[in-house]
Amino acid sequence: MDGIQHKTVIVNGINMHIAEKGEGPLILFLHGFPELWYSWRNQINGLAALGYRALAPDLRGYGGTDAPDSVADYTCCHVVGDLIALLDTVAPPEKEDKVFVVGHDWGAIIAWYLCLFRPDRVKALFNLSVPFIPYDPRFKPVETLKAFYGKDHYIVRFQEPGVIEAEFAEIGVGRAVLELLSYRVPDPLYLPKGNLFGYPLDSPVNLPPWLSEKDADCYATQFQITGITGALNYYRNFDRNWELSAPWWKSQIKVPVKFAMGDLDLVYTMPGMKDYIHNGGFKRDVPFLEEALAINGVSHWIHQEIPDQINQLLFDFFSKFH
Repeated sequence: MDGIQHKTVIVNGINMHIAEKGEGPLILFLHGFPELWYSWRNQINGLAALGYRALAPDLRGYGGTDAPDSVADYTCCHVVGDLIALLDTVAPPEKEDKVFVVGHDWGAIIAWYLCLFRPDRVKALFNLSVPFIPYDPRFKPVETLKAFYGKDHYIVRFQEPGVIEAEFAEIGVGRAVLELLSYRVPDPLYLPKGNLFGYPLDSPVNLPPWLSEKDADCYATQFQITGITGALNYYRNFDRNWELSAPWWKSQIKVPVKFAMGDLDLVYTMPGMKDYIHNGGFKRDVPFLEEALAINGVSHWIHQEIPDQINQLLFDFFSKFH
């Protein structure tokens, strides 16, 4: 696609597929769920054309990257370890000690952990859709979500290994992925057993305008090949990541940050989220936060929905640090 180069590198004991294009300062793009390097196709081409080396891996468990069998192999420490090893390979510290990072959804969560654990490797961060949520010993994540939303909330439903995979298999994992990628309302996502997405199986998936049939086929085909267990295992480590981050209680993110999300994002409408983002909490925890944007009329899939606007925001922010 448009001169994007693909290769496999060995990092942290696994084979990782990466896509890259361009020359210049490195931007590391981290995708979310249920996405792939392909989710950054517009940013890779756009930022490469503006003088950057754009690099997007398939994170462990996704696409062309290895998917370890154990749920325990998908903690924040494993994934950040992959990224540090990747940077050591593609941008060794003696040549480029710090890089730009962009994350979305789970990629944003991992990017926050990367900045928390290894700020020495990050020049600046632009995160999308998921703000920094600091460790709080009072609230264990999954039981807190279950208390708010009930047992059918998607994160709660993802917890038991094998259960949701079997239900997705009944409707086709490719279809399930496209249903998830097409979800663009600001309400919590519920996946009740026996009626996962509320549509008859003989009806077509109602793709959003930004997801072409070609794009949809790319996602559906890849997940049909690899399955979705590796991707789900990130959710199965929510509580474990909470435990692992306890040593960083009350720590701040100490790199330059800009943040954007759509006002139709289901994360934005979670209880207390708008207040946290706009009324001082986010800035307290991320003191070098330049700006937190809530863009009108845009959903969770912000970088795919308004790619040109996001590319311009990325360029304007990162160009300050040359």
